[in-house]
Amino acid sequence: MNAKLLAAIAICGMTAPVWAEEQPITLKPGPGKEVVENNCASCHSLDYIQMNSPFMNGKVWETEVNKMIKAYGAPIDEADAKKIMEYLTATYGG
Repeated sequence: MNAKLLAAIAICGMTAPVWAEEQPITLKPGPGKEVVENNCASCHSLDYIQMNSPFMNGKVWETEVNKMIKAYGAPIDEADAKKIMEYLTATYGG
């Protein structure tokens, strides 16, 4: 599969509905984990990170974080956004 198709699949997966019977997600340890949990989980399930990680790389994670801020209005400051991108790239870079 090409990179654009994989990115499209990943983005679609991130917009899927969250099910009420969802089990708690434990993210991999690493610097910035708490920032991800505090910012990202306030709007959506953290399972999106694990589900989409095989398709993601640093550029795609950066695009997703920026989309959450600019398109969806996520109240994430610049310093936290950088930590989130660094954690996702290092820990779930695909």
